[in-house]
Amino acid sequence: MQLTVRMPDEYESLLERLSKEMALKRSDIVRMALKHFFEEHQESPVQTPFQKVRHLLGVAESGVKDLGKNHRAYLISRHKRRPSSTSSWD
Repeated sequence: MQLTVRMPDEYESLLERLSKEMALKRSDIVRMALKHFFEEHQESPVQTPFQKVRHLLGVAESGVKDLGKNHRAYLISRHKRRPSSTSSWD
C-alpha cells in the first residue's frame, strides 16, 4: 500500500536527519513510528477516567473501617472538635 502524508516542515527536517543518522530510508522510519503507535494503542483501548485511576482506588487507608458509610458523621464530629479560634480559614 502506498500512502501520502502531509506534515509540518520541521517533521521533514527531523525525518531527514534521522534517516541519515540511522542509515535508513525515510519510509522505514515512518513504518517504525506507525508500528510503535499501533502497538501502544492496541493494548490499551480508549479508557474512561475511572479506568485510568482504577489502580489507585482503595490504596490509601484512613484507619477508619466504616469511613465510606459514615463519612458525613466523621466530618461533622471532627468539625465540632476543632476550636474556631485556631482555624486556618480565619
